[in-house]
Amino acid sequence: MNKEQIDVRYVANLARMDLSEEECTIFQGQLNAILGYIEKLQDVDIEGIDPTAHNSPVFAVLREDTSRPALSQDDLLRNAPESALGQIRVPKVVDA
Repeated sequence: MNKEQIDVRYVANLARMDLSEEECTIFQGQLNAILGYIEKLQDVDIEGIDPTAHNSPVFAVLREDTSRPALSQDDLLRNAPESALGQIRVPKVVDA
C-alpha cells in the first residue's frame, strides 16, 4: 500500500467543512480503504486487453439530425406566462 495519505483535515478545509477529530479519524480510515482497493488494480493483468470506454459494445444510438417544423413566435409567446417586445419575460436571477 502506498505510504502517502490524503490529509482528510486539509480536504475538509478546502470543502469548507468543519470535522471533529472523531470524524477525521473515521473518514481517514474509509479513504485509506478506498485507496487500497484502487491500488489493487495495479496487480490486474491487462496484457492483450484493448482499451475501451465502455464495458460492452456501443452502437449508434443517436437519431438522424433532421430539421422539423417549430412553433411560430406567436404560438410560443401564447404559451409563455409573460412576454414583452416579442420575447419571453423571465424573473431576474442576478442582482447587481
